[in-house]
Amino acid sequence: MNDPLDHQANLLGAFAMAVADRTTAAVAAAGEPNPTAAAALSALLHFLDRPTIDQLRRVLGLTPSGAVRLVDRLAEAGLVTRGPGADGRSRAVSLTPSGRAAAERVSAARAGALRAALSGLSAAERSTLDGLLGRVMGGIVAEKEGGAWLCRLCDLTACGRDTGQCPTANAAAVKYGAAAVRRDQPSAPD
Repeated sequence: MNDPLDHQANLLGAFAMAVADRTTAAVAAAGEPNPTAAAALSALLHFLDRPTIDQLRRVLGLTPSGAVRLVDRLAEAGLVTRGPGADGRSRAVSLTPSGRAAAERVSAARAGALRAALSGLSAAERSTLDGLLGRVMGGIVAEKEGGAWLCRLCDLTACGRDTGQCPTANAAAVKYGAAAVRRDQPSAPD
């Protein structure tokens, strides 16, 4: 007989791939076929406030030159603008009105694809899944070193970050020795 853990891990892998494929397809249908550009738009909409290109690069897990090329493409498409950064030497990136609309379409498409993936579950089953996924994500955060941010496509309102309910943010707070990040309390150090 096969090891149940191998079966469950394989099922989780297939689920992750199916959700990623459905989300990518929904975002492309909403007008953004490039997953990295979609993540940049989402991050700029949901949690990055006029970041430098380097800050955006770190969120997306890009090289410096890759981030510059991405911002160039987004600027050429009229989705972002560059302006002076906080220190006068850096350049800040901001969504244009067209970029905000595109980011909102990306966010809505992602949310719709994810809600559809859960549509076959009852409220009680979704609640159980919520707890289990939170534990899995906590373990992933504990093991993760570097690379793109896990929340780069997240809607930070939907995840509950503001109220301390995001398992990913809470696991990161534990890992890095900070309090859970809540907007109604002083910010935790990075």
